[in-house]
Amino acid sequence: MRKLVAFVAGLVFGLGLLISDMANPARVLAFLDLLAIREGTWDPTLMVVMAGAMTLSAIAWRLARPRRTALFGGAMPGPARPRIDARLLIGATLFGVGWGLSGICPGAGIAALGLGGAPVALFLAAMVAGMALFALWERGLARVGA
Repeated sequence: MRKLVAFVAGLVFGLGLLISDMANPARVLAFLDLLAIREGTWDPTLMVVMAGAMTLSAIAWRLARPRRTALFGGAMPGPARPRIDARLLIGATLFGVGWGLSGICPGAGIAALGLGGAPVALFLAAMVAGMALFALWERGLARVGA
């Protein structure tokens, strides 16, 4: 049941990205281009979509807070790491730079794979390669004992 719920949640998320046009790199880049405010071509749509998602997420987490177990079993998830550290800051910076340069984030990239052609496929290939390199780097650090 948990896998089915995860699949449906991912499907709804992907459809939401497609319907709201947030899988369109041009739309995202039009939001991130703050110089466009002066020109009158800035697109605030992403901010509206994000505000709606954050509002619903905050309500859902508030309702779920008193629960000890998830609705379909298992422990309620908490933060992966309880504090802000260099690893989080470096990862967030790399994510932001990649998103700002390409206009594609991982979820939107997967949702747009069927629509985006070669640029989206190249982005996803680079993302998977980056994830593989990071996994190798982490294994190397674990062997060294760092």
